[in-house]
Amino acid sequence: MQKLEFEPSWDKTISSNDRQKIETIFLQTRKFNNHPIQLTPLWQAFNHKGELLVTVLIHNFTLHSYSFQNTKLNYIVNNEILVEHFFTLPSLSIQEERSMPWTFIFPKENMTYTLPFENGHLEIV
Repeated sequence: MQKLEFEPSWDKTISSNDRQKIETIFLQTRKFNNHPIQLTPLWQAFNHKGELLVTVLIHNFTLHSYSFQNTKLNYIVNNEILVEHFFTLPSLSIQEERSMPWTFIFPKENMTYTLPFENGHLEIV
């Protein structure tokens, strides 16, 4: 059975409003849908450096832990890849049958489009 977990630093700092949003989305998306690793969009924003921050709920529906080791992610809006980047996150391991929120930060120099970045999704390549 799928369980929601928060990385310890998230667990200490997340607002109650954001926690509630994540828990609601988890309840709506916690069923396996033919993708062993699913990235459910939560929100996106730009930081003061112009980097794109994409927060997702990572669902690991497998029976083994999952980590990001030189994993290419594309951020897609309206079937257009707006930005891509390789991620290695040594401190992040999502245990089997677990879901966890995470924010991926795409460097400004990787962005080639000026299209709106709203309503996109991440895809593991």
